[in-house]
Parts: sequence; C-alpha cells; structure tokens
Amino acid sequence: MPNPVLASGDAVHLLYRAHHGWLHGWLRAKLGNSFDAADLAQDTFVRVLRHRQELDALREPRAYLTTIAKRLLLNHHRRRSVEQAYMEALALMPQALAPSAEQRLIILETLQEIDEMLAGLTLPARQAFLMAQLEGLSHGEIAERLNVSLRTVHRYIAKGLEQCIMAVI
Repeated sequence: MPNPVLASGDAVHLLYRAHHGWLHGWLRAKLGNSFDAADLAQDTFVRVLRHRQELDALREPRAYLTTIAKRLLLNHHRRRSVEQAYMEALALMPQALAPSAEQRLIILETLQEIDEMLAGLTLPARQAFLMAQLEGLSHGEIAERLNVSLRTVHRYIAKGLEQCIMAVI
C-alpha cells in the first residue's frame, strides 16, 4: 500500500524534510563525526532523487534510507581503507621520490577507481588479477602462490578483466 504522505506533492522534498535530521544523526553515530555524516546523508538523498519513481510505493522510508546509506557507508569505509594503505606506502617512500600533492590526488583517485572496479570479485580472483597486473607474475606462478589450478587462474584473470571492462563501458 503506497504511503499517502509520499505519494502526494514532492515526494523527495517531503522525505528529506521528514527524515534528513534522523539520517544525519544515524550516520553521525556510525561515523563518529558530523562532516562525513552530512556528506553521506546528502549522497543518500542524491540517490533517492535518481530513483524517485520508487517513492510512490515506499512503505518504510527509514528502512529505505538506511539501505541506501549502508551501501554508501561501505563505499566510504573502502575508500578510507585504500587511502590509508596508500598513505602508509607513501610514508615508507624516501621524501625525494615522493609524488607531488597533485600526483598523490590523481594516484589516490585512480586506486579508488580500481578498487571499485574489482570490488565484485572474490578475494582469490582479485589477488590473482593484481598479481598478474601489478607484479607481472605468470599464470603458473600465480597458481602456485594461490594453490589453485592454472585453469582457475585463467578464469580469475578473465573475470578481473571483465570487471574492468564493464566498469568503463
């Protein structure tokens, strides 16, 4: 049964007014800071705008918003994890070889894009793909390291390439 409050008038505006404060508070509790919570709350409503046709049938607005926000929260944590790993790698690099601030930003954005592309892969498939692409290992070396068959390595790498192609199409 459609929610009559959301079915009438500007559904997104009404949803925003009724639940933005609650969502921001929920995200603030999850993240521990108001700034990231505000960003993710706004991103949640941007997603709602993209799918506003679904609002007519919406029965549980907070559950709907929570589902969207949880996905964004996972992406946020993944991006932070990639950023942290990159910063740790930079800290180990001699200062003379360290990239400029602009280069760092470009590298970090690229790493995050790659992470998003490969997020749909299983861990072994991601490892195999990265071993082939970044370490230049042969399929036989990868099979040995992962303790899988050569055929499995071929499948993993093909799946990784497929993920990358689908991400850019």
